[in-house]
Amino acid sequence: MYTFYFEKLEVCQNARKFVKEIYRAIDVFPQKEQFGITNQIRRASLSITANISEGFSRQTNKEKARFINIAYSSSWEIINFLILLRDLEFLEDDEYIKLRSDVEYISNQLNALYKKLKTD
Repeated sequence: MYTFYFEKLEVCQNARKFVKEIYRAIDVFPQKEQFGITNQIRRASLSITANISEGFSRQTNKEKARFINIAYSSSWEIINFLILLRDLEFLEDDEYIKLRSDVEYISNQLNALYKKLKTD
């Protein structure tokens, strides 16, 4: 089976792991939140990997950078949702800190990749 370039990117691998962490963390949330904030944070986490892969299917670095920027924006959206989840007491402090640290690291990776693509 062929491995695509985007699959080899560390940021994509980290984002895939993060999706699993998000799904695991929110699996225990109240049922009433299934279509609320849990759906939104799931979609935002999935958006990161989706936009990385879609971006690397594009021909130019300018197009690739645009999709990486969208993925970067999704990481900020996740930070917002994590803050809200902590405010709503759906996340314990230690889980909040772990998830927040992970998404900040991914965000930094995306920002560095964006800058590299913009200068190439």
